[in-house]
Amino acid sequence: MRVLYFALLRERIGMAEEEISPPAEVRTVADLVIWLRGRSEQHDAALANPTMVRVAVNQDYAQPSDAVRPGDEIALFPPVTGG
Repeated sequence: MRVLYFALLRERIGMAEEEISPPAEVRTVADLVIWLRGRSEQHDAALANPTMVRVAVNQDYAQPSDAVRPGDEIALFPPVTGG
């Protein structure tokens, strides 16, 4: 699974992307975010507020209950406003 971090999340975590292999019990977007928070203090701080994290799975916006699978591309980014 490839995870991409954008904008403020990239800055706080300290990387733009990483390849991960979460355990089998990580089945949803919500499970994945919880698991990612345990990877480091930086991950925990960056992902602590779920209202400040948007997720796309394979370039489609995803909800917390949406499935994630090995081989997926997961993008995490802060909310974006137009102007």
